[in-house]
Amino acid sequence: MTATSHFSVEDETPVRRSAFARWLTKRRWFIIFVVLPTLLAAIYYGFVASDIYISESRFVIKSPDQKRSQMSTLANLVQTTGMSGGQEQTSEVLTFVRSRDALKALEKNPGIGDKYASPDADFFSRFPKLFSDRSFESLFKYYGDMVDARFDTEAGTAIIRARAFTPQDAYKINARLLDLSEALVNRLNTRAHSKGILEAQRQVELATERAKGARVALTQYRNAQALIDPSKQAVGVIEIANTMIAQRAGLQAQLDQMQRVAPNNPSIPALRNRISAMSVQIASQDSRVVGSNSGIASKLGGYENLLVEQEFATESMNAANAALVQARAEAQRQQFYLERVVDPNVPDMPLLPKRFLNVLVVFAAAGCLYFIGWMFMVGVLEHSQED
Repeated sequence: MTATSHFSVEDETPVRRSAFARWLTKRRWFIIFVVLPTLLAAIYYGFVASDIYISESRFVIKSPDQKRSQMSTLANLVQTTGMSGGQEQTSEVLTFVRSRDALKALEKNPGIGDKYASPDADFFSRFPKLFSDRSFESLFKYYGDMVDARFDTEAGTAIIRARAFTPQDAYKINARLLDLSEALVNRLNTRAHSKGILEAQRQVELATERAKGARVALTQYRNAQALIDPSKQAVGVIEIANTMIAQRAGLQAQLDQMQRVAPNNPSIPALRNRISAMSVQIASQDSRVVGSNSGIASKLGGYENLLVEQEFATESMNAANAALVQARAEAQRQQFYLERVVDPNVPDMPLLPKRFLNVLVVFAAAGCLYFIGWMFMVGVLEHSQED
C-alpha cells in the first residue's frame, strides 16, 4: 500500500508540469502580446518612471480702453470679457512662449536643458531621449512636450503649464516664461507707440520748417519791394485817386459854370491851374498802382503767392500738430498690459505620470491588437479549411 502511494505521487508531478506547459503553449501568443507588455509597463510605471511636477499660471492681456464705461451695458459686458481688446496680443504671447526665442531665453537663465537632463529623471524621460542628441532642435522638440501654452476660451484666460522633474524647476520655468511674456507685451507697446508718434513728429517738423521758410520768404519780399501789404496799399492809393477825381470833377463843374456866367472872371486861370495840378496828381496815383513795372499791381502777384504759401504751410503745421496729439492719444489707447490672474505655483505632489491609467491603457491597447490578430487568423484558417 505504501509503495503504491509513493509511486502515484512521483507520477503526479510530471503530469501537472505537462498540463501547465500545455496551458502556456496554448496561450503563448496572448502572454507574449498582452501579458508581457502589460507586465513591462507595470514595472516601468511602478518602479522606474520618474515623477513629473506641473506648475500652472494664468494671465489675461487688457488695455486701458477696456475700462471705459461711457457705453451701453451690453458693450461694457463685451469689453470686460477680455476677449476683444487683447486676444490678438494674447495669441502673439502664446506663440512666443512656444517659440525657439523663448527657449533661447530659458537656456540663458535658468538653463532649461540642464534641468531636463537631471539625474532625478529616468532614462526614458530625461533629455536627450532615446535616439536623440543634445542639439538645440532636439531640445526644442523636447521643450514642446514639456511646456504647454494655450488659450482657454471658456474662462477667457491664457494658460502656461511647465513640467519638470522637481517642483522648484517647474516653478522657475513657469515664472521665467511669465516674465518673458510680460516683457514681450511691453516691447510691443513700445514698438507701436514709437512707430505712430515718430511718424507724426516727423510730419510736424517738416510742416514747421515749411511754415518758417514761407514766413522768411514773405518778409524778404516785403523788404525788397518796400511794401507791407500790396493789396491794402493799392486800395489806399485808389481811394486817394478817387477822392481827387471827385474833387477835380467839382472844380471842373465850377469852371464850366464860371466860363458861361462870367468869362472874364480873373479866378478862371487859377481854377484851371488847380484842375491841371489835380489831374497830374491823379495820374501819379494811378501810375503807383498800374501802368509800370514798379507799380503795386506788378508786385501783387508775387506777394499773393508767398501769402498763400504761408497760409497753407501754417494750416499744414496745425494739422500736423493735431495729428501728433491724436497719434499720442491713439498710442495711449492701444497700450496693453499683462495682468496675472494666477501666479505660478510650486507643486506639492506630482501629477504625472498617471501610473495605473498608463498600465491600463497598455493592457487595453495590447488586448485589442491581440484580439484583432486572433480574429484575423481565425478567419484565415476557416477560409483555408473550406478550400
